[in-house]
Amino acid sequence: MQARGQTAALVLSTVAMVISFAVWSVFSPIASTLQEQYQLTETQRSFIIVIPILLGSVMRIPMGIIADKYGARKVYTLTMLFSVLPMFAAGFANSYGALLFWAFLIGMAGTTFTIAITYVTKWFPAEKQGLVLGIIGIGNLGTAVASFTVPSIVNLFGLQWAFWGLAFALSIMTVVFWLGTKELPKPKEVKTLKDALSVTKYKATWVLSLYYFLTFGGFVAFSFYLPTLLQETFHFSPVDAGLNVAVFVVAATLIRPIGGYLADKLGANQVIIFLFSGIILSASIMAINLDNFSVFSISCIVMALLLGAGNGAVFKLVPAVSPNNTGAVTGIISAIGGIGGFFPPLVMGMVKEVTGTYSSGFILLALFAAGCLLINVFSIIRTSTTTFRANNVNEN
Repeated sequence: MQARGQTAALVLSTVAMVISFAVWSVFSPIASTLQEQYQLTETQRSFIIVIPILLGSVMRIPMGIIADKYGARKVYTLTMLFSVLPMFAAGFANSYGALLFWAFLIGMAGTTFTIAITYVTKWFPAEKQGLVLGIIGIGNLGTAVASFTVPSIVNLFGLQWAFWGLAFALSIMTVVFWLGTKELPKPKEVKTLKDALSVTKYKATWVLSLYYFLTFGGFVAFSFYLPTLLQETFHFSPVDAGLNVAVFVVAATLIRPIGGYLADKLGANQVIIFLFSGIILSASIMAINLDNFSVFSISCIVMALLLGAGNGAVFKLVPAVSPNNTGAVTGIISAIGGIGGFFPPLVMGMVKEVTGTYSSGFILLALFAAGCLLINVFSIIRTSTTTFRANNVNEN
C-alpha cells in the first residue's frame, strides 16, 4: 500500500504539474500575436509574458506553508481548480488590460511546483530525495507543451481556444489527481506561522535561493522569452519558435533528475561548481553569436542542460535545510527562483529597445553566474576549513 501510494503521489503530482505549467506558460508562445493585435511596445510584450511569473513566484511562500499545515494534496487540488477560472475568463478578454489582469491570476498555476514537492517529499526517505525531486521537476515540461501546442491551437481554432483548451485539460487533471492520490496523516504537532518562517534564519535558505534564482530563474526566463527572441532575431514563425523552445525545455527538464542523482552520488556543491562554470561560458558565447544561429542554438542546448541539471543539484540540498518545514523552505527558495525568471525578460525587452540587441542581457547572466560560483567556492572552502579545525581539536 505504501509503495502504491508513493507511485501515485509521484506520477500524478508530476503529470498535474506538467499541465499546470502549460497553463502558467500560455502567454509566452502567443506574445508576438498579442503584440500585433494590441499594438504593444517591446516592454509591454515582455510584461504580458512575465506577469504570471510574478504571482506564481511570490505565492509559493504562503502556498508551501499552507500545504504543510492543511495537507498538500488538498491544497494542490484547490489550486488547480482555482487556476481553471482565469484561464476560462482570459478567452473572453478583449483588451490588453483585461489580459494582464487574468494573466496575473493565471500565475497561481505556477505555485503547484512548491505544493507538489511538499506533497511528494513526505512519501520518500532522505536518500532518494535528489532523484525524486528531479523527477518532480519533469513537471517543467509543461512549458514545452505550451510552446509546442499553443501556436498550433491558435492557428487552427483561434486565440480563445489557447485558453479554453488548457482550462479543460486542467479541469480533467484536477479530478484525476484528487481521485488517484491519498493524503498522508498529519503530524501530531501542527506548525504555526512562526515555526514555518523560522527557516528564514538559516543562511542555507538564502544561499540556495540565490543559486535557484540563477538556475530555475534562468530556465523560466529562457522558456518564456526565447520564443520572442527567436522571432525577433532569427525571424522564426510562432510555430517554429515554439518547436525550438520545446527542445530547450525538454532538454532542461529531462536532465533535472540526472542533476539530482549526480548530487546524491558526487556531492551537490561539487556538481554546482561545474554547472555554474558552464553557464558562464555558454552565456558569454551566446552574447557574441546573436548573428549565428548554429552557434547560438548549440549554446542554447548546452545552457538548457546546465540549468536543468543545476535545478536538480540545488534542490538536492533543500530538504536538509529544515526537514520538518519542507514546504516553507521550498516555498521561499522556489519563490525566489521564480522571481529570477521575472526580471530577465523585462531586462531583455528594455535592453532590446535601448540598444537594438540582446547581447547585454547574456553578459549580465554570465556575471551573475560568476558571482554565484564564487559564493559556492568560498562556502566549500569555509566548510572544509571548519571541518579540518574540528578534527584537529578532537585529535588533540
